[in-house]
Amino acid sequence: MWFVAIGVLTLLLKLLGVAPVADWNWLLVLAPFGAAVLWWAWADSSGLTRRKAMQRMEDRKAARREKNIVAMRQGDPKKKRP
Repeated sequence: MWFVAIGVLTLLLKLLGVAPVADWNWLLVLAPFGAAVLWWAWADSSGLTRRKAMQRMEDRKAARREKNIVAMRQGDPKKKRP
């Protein structure tokens, strides 16, 4: 994502003619987009994307479990309600 953000920023600076980016070669301006494609290809082929998705799912499960445990404690029938 950072590569795409940098690419958009340099592209805008080049098109608006902001120095020193306006004097840069187009290959240099568009290089962050190529880096983003390479990063995504590597992340998918190495399994990084799937591992991160699985970790997020496990974190959500743990949070849901904790929320349910807290809710069960509050719903204790021995406890009087006001």
